[in-house]
Amino acid sequence: MAKAKTKSTKTAFSAAKKKEILSDYRIGWLSRHMSLIGRKEVLTGKAKFGIFGDGKEMPQIAMAKVFKNGDFRSGYYRDQTFMLAIDGVTPVQFFAQLYATPDEKLEPSSGGRQMNAHFATRLLNEDGTWKELTKMKNTSADMSPTAGQMARLLGLAQASKVYRNEKALKGKEWTKFSKKGNEIAFGTIGDASTSEGVFWETINAAGVLQVPMVMSVWDDGYGISVAKKYQTTKESISEILSGFQRTEDKAGYEILTVKAWDYEALMETYKKAEKIARDEHVPVLIHVQEVTQPQGHSTSGSHERYKNEDRLKFEVDFCCLAKTREWILKNKIATAKKLDQIEEETLKEATEARKEAWNNYSGPIKEEKKEVMGLLEELKAESGVDAIDGVIKKLKMAQNPIRKDVLSAARKALYATKGTESEVRSKLLAWTKESVEANKERFNSHLLSETEFSPLKIEEVKPEYSDKPKSVDGRVVLRDNFDKIFEKYPNTLVFGEDAGKLGDVNKGLEGMQDKYGEIRVTDTGIREATILGQGIGMALRGLRPIADIQYLDYVLYCFQGMSDDLASLRYRTKGGQAAPLVVRTRGHRLEGIWHSGSPMGVLINGLRGVHVCVPRNLTSAAGFYNTLLQGDDPALVIEPLNGYRLKEKMPENLGEFTTPLGVPEIVSEGSDITVVSYGATFNMIEAMIPQFEEAGISIELIDVRTLLPFDKGHMIVESLKKTNRLLIVDEDVPGGASAFIMQQIVEEQEGYKFLDSKPIALSAQAHRPAYATDGDYFSKPNAEDIFEAAYEMMRESDPAKYPELY
Repeated sequence: MAKAKTKSTKTAFSAAKKKEILSDYRIGWLSRHMSLIGRKEVLTGKAKFGIFGDGKEMPQIAMAKVFKNGDFRSGYYRDQTFMLAIDGVTPVQFFAQLYATPDEKLEPSSGGRQMNAHFATRLLNEDGTWKELTKMKNTSADMSPTAGQMARLLGLAQASKVYRNEKALKGKEWTKFSKKGNEIAFGTIGDASTSEGVFWETINAAGVLQVPMVMSVWDDGYGISVAKKYQTTKESISEILSGFQRTEDKAGYEILTVKAWDYEALMETYKKAEKIARDEHVPVLIHVQEVTQPQGHSTSGSHERYKNEDRLKFEVDFCCLAKTREWILKNKIATAKKLDQIEEETLKEATEARKEAWNNYSGPIKEEKKEVMGLLEELKAESGVDAIDGVIKKLKMAQNPIRKDVLSAARKALYATKGTESEVRSKLLAWTKESVEANKERFNSHLLSETEFSPLKIEEVKPEYSDKPKSVDGRVVLRDNFDKIFEKYPNTLVFGEDAGKLGDVNKGLEGMQDKYGEIRVTDTGIREATILGQGIGMALRGLRPIADIQYLDYVLYCFQGMSDDLASLRYRTKGGQAAPLVVRTRGHRLEGIWHSGSPMGVLINGLRGVHVCVPRNLTSAAGFYNTLLQGDDPALVIEPLNGYRLKEKMPENLGEFTTPLGVPEIVSEGSDITVVSYGATFNMIEAMIPQFEEAGISIELIDVRTLLPFDKGHMIVESLKKTNRLLIVDEDVPGGASAFIMQQIVEEQEGYKFLDSKPIALSAQAHRPAYATDGDYFSKPNAEDIFEAAYEMMRESDPAKYPELY
């Protein structure tokens, strides 16, 4: 294992070098003052919570020095000094985020949606087009879940490998995303978080792939209050990863260690790491040891509760700023007076930034308060309602009001004067409505794309067929459509377990690796979390990845990343970033507990921000891919497992036909019952139509096609107006997707107005499906269950025509 060594302190420094060192010292102290002031703002109640990067200033400055335009950071919520050093955040913007300022111009990382120190670069222009990423220093949007940044880091690094080696991406149009694949993905993480599984999965995958990644582990000895002897074997992440160290004949990592307080060694270490990663495309891990944490973990507690006197003394004695000061003085780079001056100047700068950010945040709210107070006082004088006095008093007492205080007061005053009309009340009502709308934009916008590239705006193009279309296995339609996709979009690539050489387990990618190469059609290890991460990272760098998760049940292995990162990315950056990743999987009604699950309720409730497509056949699935690759939102496409060998007609317009999002399809018209379903279960019902007809039951069969979004045009309620009965059939557990569908139709679409009988949701049993055909029959809705549910609905209205079955 390579170890960085401190150079002799007898080195002579040029005037330019001395200026650079003092500039570093200035940035370090500016960041430190921001941390100290930020903590006070929380403790005095102006901010809600604070988590800061004090103690890590010098290591992060060293990292910033080798971070170049086009590089990406996937980091940790302690990286404020790094962000300052690359001009990725200003002190004013830092405090704006601390106050949760809901304005992306004042707080560009998240528009006030993320807690402080969660940074992001705005990668998109306001119209949704990409910025010139190779002319920027880029940060992917931070997230709080420990080690959650790791999976995405892998994809950010892999993108450089793709751009360096894929011939189809050598044109000028791709230079905004990469310059010959020379970009590095820099990752940062706290030492305790290396205990998380996704850290290990990422480290292993990056070593296998040999991607340009520099991973910094900030080791301050604790995970909140838990010492690292409880976190890491041998209490050293670099020591236990030593087997990953590359050798002359075997690829692996370059592993470096360095002390957080050793300025010269830090600069040398990061310079070495950068050269290896950038030139050789070899991953590097830097274990930054003896990091201090002067204020403890966060504002939620005090580290004096769990650190002994020796450790607390260490926090002072080995502070990287204090040690750098000693080093500067020892080498006569500057005088103590000069360093004192720098510390005083940066304190003033941080203090003024805090004041400016606070005024930017509080000023508009105080104006709203003033306006509403005037209206409330007028309303009290006009109406004489005593209850308004209490509303006025409470609002007046709010010295640092928030928008909740002001809007809540206005609404309560309207409650108190309900049933009355006046000009003042009308003004207050108008103000309230305007405030509600304004706050929707501040807090509820950008869950999905609001640009012209939204896949919701892609119009349907139906499959076209010859007079005598060829009948083929469904997987052939899918395979040949993928062929057209890869031909049409050179930045599209697919990867997953068995996706490459085998052409996926169902041969939907058969022959694609031979035709398009191993870069674009790739096998991966068994590691779903980082398959997803590859997709997120590459999508953030202008590629159009399709991440293949072998079975629907296996999506649970990467669900945390899909929910916490992918689904929330556009929202948590308020439209500043997008990762239009398509996750491809296959599922429904196979056999066995871990191959036949349908956890749709889990998915649709945890993946708001991702389109969830549930095609009933593979032509429809192919249409979804054609739609999604024209848009800029992420999606999950669940191909029906029983469709690969069923015969379908071969369309003539492969790669062109589209399946619309949020538009159900009426497959069979009827007048007695509206039956709603999707996927494999839908096909079962469609096959039963002759049985229903024989029993004198006319069903209107509707395929929802997508669960998210669900029936944008409220087509299903129009069917209810005709049939007045609703049967939902779903293979999820009770209360899962069927409950969501019911809520959407009965409540959202107001379908309850047109029902003549109780709506029925026929779902699977509460357990996972038992094995084999009998297991499926007794675990999920079967043909007899479906028939009897529909029959009983009809029998309720006309028992003479529909006599008792049993």
